[in-house]
Amino acid sequence: MANNKPIRVLQIIGLACGGGVESVIMNYYRHINRTKVQFDFIVHKNPYFAFVDEAKKLGGIVYEVTPYTDNIIKFTYEVYKIIKKGNYNFVHSNMNSLSVFSLMAAWLAGSEVRILHNHTTDNPVEGTRTRVKRVLRPFAKLFANKYLACSNLAAIWMYGRDAVNKGKVTIINNAIDLDKFAFSQEKRDKLRKKLGISDKFVVGHVGRFAQTKNHTFLIDVFNEVQKEKKNAILLLVGDGPLKEKINNKIVSLGLSEKVFLMGVRDDVADLYNAMDVLVFPSLYEGLGMVVVEAQVNGLPVIASKNVPK
Repeated sequence: MANNKPIRVLQIIGLACGGGVESVIMNYYRHINRTKVQFDFIVHKNPYFAFVDEAKKLGGIVYEVTPYTDNIIKFTYEVYKIIKKGNYNFVHSNMNSLSVFSLMAAWLAGSEVRILHNHTTDNPVEGTRTRVKRVLRPFAKLFANKYLACSNLAAIWMYGRDAVNKGKVTIINNAIDLDKFAFSQEKRDKLRKKLGISDKFVVGHVGRFAQTKNHTFLIDVFNEVQKEKKNAILLLVGDGPLKEKINNKIVSLGLSEKVFLMGVRDDVADLYNAMDVLVFPSLYEGLGMVVVEAQVNGLPVIASKNVPK
């Protein structure tokens, strides 16, 4: 602390759409001593409102920059200007392989502590996306001087088994509030009645509509489930670039009355109570926070083999 003011750590999130990464960072932000350490955030323009609103209420500054998908040079330059103008000495990048650009900006701006935090792995099914991630991976490490990961699998993927074995990587377990996700029969009954699904077998999924989360396969699986179990419905919680494509598939299979697109929600912890099973068929995950949350709730989970234990 300097002049009795808290240390300000710049958290680089990128896309803030109510997903797992900002959920993890916010879990810590809510519980740290903010008189000693404060978080500020760099996110893409037009982020999820609830995230921005809460961050500001907790004392954080939220900077919106050009998405790297629009212009990677402009993104990097804008990050550099923010770090330089704000004199940020602590920069914590949560953009996995893409952290190369934000951490290079931090290095150029003179930040002494440059943290690379990996939250992911990959899958060859994603083709070009996977190839880009693997090409950028060694460069992301080049500009970092602190290595973090959310799981052993994510640590090995980003830094290599040798670095992990030598203790060069710190694995930060993604902590959650157990009380918040604890099962409640009262909430279950109330929510199922409110949603009109009291007599339904509720299959749930929480995740961004992106190829990683494997919604296409999920819809195919549910289509077979509902043929065998007539009262089955599917709740899809989240948003993302593939939402329209997935909705078209739902319509084409005649499942519109059985699949509910719930959008981005701030009551996901409560929604677990309304479900009978969570299906999580991701192509890959760094950890899979949704599964941890569901397990705290006591909700049965069916996950792909690509989700770490």
